[in-house]
Order: sequence, then structure tokens, then C-alpha cells
Amino acid sequence: MDWPEPIIRVQSVSENCTDSIPGRYVKPPEARPSPGPGPGDINIPLIDLGGIHDDKLRETTLRHVSDACRDWGFFQVVNHGVRPDLMDRAQEAWREFFHQPMEVKQGYANSPKTYEGYGSRLGIEKGAILDWSDYYFLHYLPCNLRDHNKWPALPNSIREVIDEYSREIVRLGGVLLKIMSINLGLDEDYLQNAFGGEDVGACLRVNFYPKCPQPDLTLGLSSHSDPGGMTFLLPDQNVPGLQVRRGGDWITVKPAPHAFIVNIGDQIQVLSNAIYKSVEHRVIVNSKQERISLAYFYNPKSDLLIQPAKELVTSDTPAIYSAMTFDEYRLYIRTKGPKGKSQLIESLKSPN
Repeated sequence: MDWPEPIIRVQSVSENCTDSIPGRYVKPPEARPSPGPGPGDINIPLIDLGGIHDDKLRETTLRHVSDACRDWGFFQVVNHGVRPDLMDRAQEAWREFFHQPMEVKQGYANSPKTYEGYGSRLGIEKGAILDWSDYYFLHYLPCNLRDHNKWPALPNSIREVIDEYSREIVRLGGVLLKIMSINLGLDEDYLQNAFGGEDVGACLRVNFYPKCPQPDLTLGLSSHSDPGGMTFLLPDQNVPGLQVRRGGDWITVKPAPHAFIVNIGDQIQVLSNAIYKSVEHRVIVNSKQERISLAYFYNPKSDLLIQPAKELVTSDTPAIYSAMTFDEYRLYIRTKGPKGKSQLIESLKSPN
């Protein structure tokens, strides 16, 4: 399986167009960015995770996470235990990578078979309208998928930074799965075990959004919900771009300093029998500044069946979804590209 058309790097397109963008990036009118930032000063919830270590604050912190998972599907966390200097080093190393000469980056060009490496599109539909972004995708867990030869060699520090940053995100993923399990009334290790115990999937997608002369006509990443378990996003502090669907509105997220943006993926929606819901989101681009963000996906082991927790299924709340492996499920987005949310979840609806 290969790409249906020659790959053109969006960074190169950006450097060579000053007034208008090629037609293959122009979205249909109904899919173009909203004219404003969303209603008022609404933002996703901000949660201080440090409270889980304080007996007086623990219950309040658990409730804040629960409310955010139920009402938003998105929240920001601070005091999460990941050092600010590591977060900064990770972003800077990747920014340096994307500013390497094109021939260096091309050595890591990816294919639709695994998506691992340097990429510029999702999906293999010929003639598809493309997003205004390049990216780098790599695996960290399970260990048998980790191939350091597919990690960039430049800048010199990047492999060490990727490894340390990945260990911290995996640790944080375990903390939040435990909190979510407790909040759902399950054993505290339930979600971790449903994900495969220590044998989870963890992979990084670094998004690079070049400057765009017509940001009102395109998107950096089209509307979608994340097909996996949970996502940790390290956003660009200087250039907002993530938008979250809230009812009929799109809310432009305002990042807090050194916070992670966490969102529920489709697999947790299935496991929680829709008590927690994944939410559509997208990325807008900027005419004056490039953006970079690091999205870390904390996923179930790919060959495990994922289905609603039996403890959450009753005669009053029957199972909404059929069992399916994560591998089967994510094949859709890898084939079609990001297509909103409904068709992904609909594919899992239980016939009962």
C-alpha cells in the first residue's frame, strides 16, 4: 500500500505561496474554520492534579476529573509531574527537526502501511482534500514496535528527549486511567488492565502547521475524534490552534503554561459505555506564525477486544457497542483520514 498521489510537503507549499493556497487544500464551505474564537471566554476545564496527593483535596480533584470527562471530554492538567524543562526541550527539538533541510527529513518519509516517520497526509483516498500540516509519527510501546532507526537522528538530542518524554507520558497515562476507573466505580486497575496492563500502546504524532496565506479556507487538521484511548497534547504556547466542539460551537482552547491538554478517545467511550465521550476537535492555522504541537496517544494493546465494562452494563443501561479490537477500529481512520466522529462510533453500535 502506498500513497495514491505524489507527496508534497506542506512546509514547501507554504514557502512557495504568498497569496493563495492550492485547491487541494481548500475545504468545502461547511468545513471551513469558524469566523470567531467561540462564545465569550469559554475554555476547557483546568485541573490541578497535585490534589490527588493531598488527603484534603483528593476527593475534589477526582470530582473535577469526573466532571470534565462527562461534560467536556477535554481538560487541561497542571502539576502533572512532568518537568517544564523537559516539555520545553521536547518542543524545541522537534521544531529544530522540522527546520532541517528537506533531504534530511525525506530520509524518514512514511507510508500508509504503518504511518511511522515523516508524513503529510492521512488516508489514501485519491483526490482527497488535504490538511495544511506535516507531521512525524513514531511508536514507543509496545517495545517490539519501537525502532530507534525510525526516530530522527537530528538534532543530536532528539532521541534522548523522545525517550525521556515518552516514559513520563506513559507514567501520567497510568495515573489518569486509575483516576477514571475510580470515578466510574470500577476497580482502580480496571481500565489499565482493559488496555493490556503494562503492554499498552503508546505513540507520538508531532504536528507541524506552517504559515498559511488563506487560513479561512483550510484546516491544519480536519474534524475528528481520536480513535484510541486517551491523548496528551503539548500545545504551542504562543499560537492557539486547537478547537473543540461544544454543542453547535467551536471553542478555541487557550493553553495554560506547561499544561497538558487531555482528551478522551473512542476506546474509553466504548469501555465506559458512553458515560465518558470522545469529542470532535480540529486545528486552525495562522497566516503569520507556524505552530508545533506534540500529541501522545495512550492506547489499548492493538489485538485486545474492547467492549463496555460489564459492571457498567445493566438492564437499564445495555451495552451500546459491539466488541472490536483497536487494530480493526483504527483501520478506518488510517484508510479514510479524519472524517468527524459519527461514522467511527456508528461502526461499533451494538446490534442489540
